[in-house]
Amino acid sequence: MCGRFAFDSETKAIEKEFNFAINQNILFKCRFNIAPQQLIAAVRETDEVRKLEYLKWGLVPFWSKDLNIGKRLINARGETITEKPSFREAFQSRRCIVPASGFYEWQKTSEGAKQPYYFYVMGKPIFGFAALWEMWQDETGKELETCTIITTRANEALKPVHDRMPVILQTQDYDEWLDEKATNTEKLQQLLKPYPAKEMGSYQVSSDVNIPDVDSPKLIENLNSK
Repeated sequence: MCGRFAFDSETKAIEKEFNFAINQNILFKCRFNIAPQQLIAAVRETDEVRKLEYLKWGLVPFWSKDLNIGKRLINARGETITEKPSFREAFQSRRCIVPASGFYEWQKTSEGAKQPYYFYVMGKPIFGFAALWEMWQDETGKELETCTIITTRANEALKPVHDRMPVILQTQDYDEWLDEKATNTEKLQQLLKPYPAKEMGSYQVSSDVNIPDVDSPKLIENLNSK
């Protein structure tokens, strides 16, 4: 799964990586402990215009009567995304990319505790998770936009720690993923694969990441390099 991630990069890096200019009215800052149910930055494309916008992490399908469903839908399994009613329509036409610089996973220790690890892409300070978004309205017409991060089976770098990982898109696939006119879901689903393990690195980090209110660059420091 993907339950926590970090984004440690400047606005210019986002613009360069995803090939668009960020609206200056969008307030963006680096974060090191992004958790479910928080607002997270996402790149979307509407009428061929690419934008960075904030969505609540935890997808609420447009047909849902219960907002709490979003707490359970922080991730969508890529293998079954075309089968699940919660994700099927969003996959066809409401795709987005969540910028990240790394993510966390936890490994059980012999003592029973869980040791957090930070995973990153070597030589790539910024990358994009494949994600979906939804628009939900209450009875008064008030709107809520939410999103979910897509996961796939773990690559060899992740397997010792966890059996799932977020889908990290290849840069050359961003345009196809964001294209509203791309409706061939079978072809799009082929993009939902594990990132090459040889291009990824990881290390142990502080258990302080377990506390959602803690947000500091120290969270992504290598625990064994001190």
